[in-house]
Amino acid sequence: MRRRLRAGKIGAMGRRDAEGAGEAGDPRSKSLISKPVVSLALAMMASAFGFQMLLSVVPLYAAAVGGGTGGAGLATATFMLTTVLAQVAMPKLLGRFGYRRVLVAGLCFLGLPALLYPLAGGVAGVLAVTLLRGVGFGIITVGFAALIVELAPPERRGEALGLFGMAMTLPTIFSNPLGLWLVDASGYTTVFFLGGLLPLLALFALAGISTGSLEREDVGSAGFLEGLRRGPLLRLVLIFATVTSATGVVVTFLPLAVPASGLFSPASALLVFGLTSTFSRLWAGRFGDRRDPHLLLAPGLVATAGGMVALPQGGPPTLVGALLLGAGVGLLQNSTLILIMDRVADDERGLGSTLWNVSFDAGTGVGAFSFGFLVGVTGLPSAFYISALILLAAIALVFVDHRHKKPAPHHPAEY
Repeated sequence: MRRRLRAGKIGAMGRRDAEGAGEAGDPRSKSLISKPVVSLALAMMASAFGFQMLLSVVPLYAAAVGGGTGGAGLATATFMLTTVLAQVAMPKLLGRFGYRRVLVAGLCFLGLPALLYPLAGGVAGVLAVTLLRGVGFGIITVGFAALIVELAPPERRGEALGLFGMAMTLPTIFSNPLGLWLVDASGYTTVFFLGGLLPLLALFALAGISTGSLEREDVGSAGFLEGLRRGPLLRLVLIFATVTSATGVVVTFLPLAVPASGLFSPASALLVFGLTSTFSRLWAGRFGDRRDPHLLLAPGLVATAGGMVALPQGGPPTLVGALLLGAGVGLLQNSTLILIMDRVADDERGLGSTLWNVSFDAGTGVGAFSFGFLVGVTGLPSAFYISALILLAAIALVFVDHRHKKPAPHHPAEY
């Protein structure tokens, strides 16, 4: 099925064709920076700032209003549950309504309900607001990732996905620790106001993307469950889910596991994690345009596991752990996204984005929810160690996937 914005094959074959063209001229000479791409990046950054500012604050708020550690984990899990449910519906929603209307709805769902947190009153109210925000986040994550692939030159999609990652994770460097700092300095209400306002500002950035780029477009007939039935896609989903379950543990329980202040505080560790993961993800995108991104999977898992072991130690090891975690997560975020997009047809970008984002957010929610109850039995440090063991076990999936890889796929059915 041809699409209105078809820019060429999105797969290993598409990258190889671009490399062949490079014999006559560098295929990367096409500029990645254009008005639509810049506008999209600004929209992504504004919405991500709002999301990241509340990422660790909402679990703390849930615990503070009477939920305890179980309530903190449940707040993150609730957000991710509705996020995943919204993401599963996105391939069909994009085809029916187009990018503009879907993204506008997503940004409103993410931003407006956050203003109601101060009125929540208890854990039930916090969870109700969080449910609505999860819908918005599910919409924008799939929509942004699919749209950046549409707008980028075919031979620079890996780098474009790196830019997508930078726009979505760069706010982690500032807004996640800033949110924790503002809670201490100004209280929860200020943080909730800022976290709700920023996604609404992203609506103005969407105006810089041409109408044609945001119009309704046809999508492939494959649904989310059919995508999971494809072995090559399922393996990548499972690999990435082990990583995101670990990050769910970190963002939810690091402030509780390391109740320190100053240089070795959770805020400092989250700052190091955000900085490292942002640039690691951008580098992985450039690597993926030139070499096989599959080579990054095993090293990324090892680095992430090492970070999980070091983080709960306190003091300098906490910052070393954040550095390792950021490097590993950045490698895996970009390499898995490139590989998933390589393994879907060019009319299934919404499906590819959905699979990756569901893996991201379902893993985060499962990690926060399951370990929220585990820590009551084993203690907080043990949750980090168990997560590290799961990451190392996932290396077996990497080798299985490598054995079943086929070069230059024309269509996922050939796997």
